[in-house]
Amino acid sequence: MTRSVADELRRTLQDRIMVLDGAMGTSIQGYPLEEADFRKRHFEDHPSPLKGNNDLLSLTRPDIIEEIHDSFFEIGADFACTNAFSATTVAQADYHLEHAVYDINYAAAQCARRSADKWSMKTPEQKRYVIGCLGPTNRTASMSPDVNDPGKRLVSFDDLVQAYKEASIALIDGGVDLIMVETVFDTLNAKAAVFAVLELKQERGLDIPLMVSGTITDASGRTLSGQTPEAFWVSLEHGELFSIGLNCALGAKDMLPHIKALDKHATCLISAHPNAGLPNEFGEYDQSAEQMAEQVRPFLSEGHVNIIGGCCGTTPQHIAQLRKLADEYSPRPLRDLAAEVADEA
Repeated sequence: MTRSVADELRRTLQDRIMVLDGAMGTSIQGYPLEEADFRKRHFEDHPSPLKGNNDLLSLTRPDIIEEIHDSFFEIGADFACTNAFSATTVAQADYHLEHAVYDINYAAAQCARRSADKWSMKTPEQKRYVIGCLGPTNRTASMSPDVNDPGKRLVSFDDLVQAYKEASIALIDGGVDLIMVETVFDTLNAKAAVFAVLELKQERGLDIPLMVSGTITDASGRTLSGQTPEAFWVSLEHGELFSIGLNCALGAKDMLPHIKALDKHATCLISAHPNAGLPNEFGEYDQSAEQMAEQVRPFLSEGHVNIIGGCCGTTPQHIAQLRKLADEYSPRPLRDLAAEVADEA
């Protein structure tokens, strides 16, 4: 019987900590891109400005996106995250590109797939995987944008389900191995994404692992929609999650207590991909790879995570240091909370 990707990953994650790639946006900023790069061969006559819509580069400059994936696989990353952070109809509406969402997601998956397959052949002892990313969108389903109208919403739950399902179909058609709902600031948005993916899995008979990664927005220790990490887990534990974790907003030092909270309660795997510290007054990330690695070390040495990686500001150099750390420590064991409760009784 052929083993599923989910089974492969569970087996690997019993033995070692696996490593996510780093920041796609930071990597793209290293290229001297102009408006024409975001239009090439696909959007030449589009009426709206497109520079900065990085998801389009999977279509217009796939050479760049694949090169970025290669740079992270070359230093030992196990996973490539697709260049699809804003590739939903909800987010692409700002550019009047709702019609292009399938093509954007499919191309993003294919860029990562080609790179992953190439590196799997180069290093057969280390298979590489592709994570299809579903970003948070630029709308929130649980909060009003108008303090004078608390009931106002710019997007509905059903709208989000449809948008996430369309993106997920394209990512799966493009060859991703996992789906990750990432940078969750509003749990209701995330629940719509989870619902969409579970529905799709059932319709297609898929065993594709589903990851969820939230973001703690500030020193309050809560998501933007007001949940603590513990509440975040409780709200989503029904979703047949492969892993839950945190990314973005915080550097490793500030993220650690929140990862500990998830570790204490979650019965699935735990992931973390913090920023390279906090941005300076120019919006740049100054934390070196070595500095970040030392702040990440407790995540691994204390046994809190199964998957580690980097978010904003992290380069291949940062991920290379995390790869070295991952090789030093054992992964967090899965916890059987029911058994623990019985033991305490």
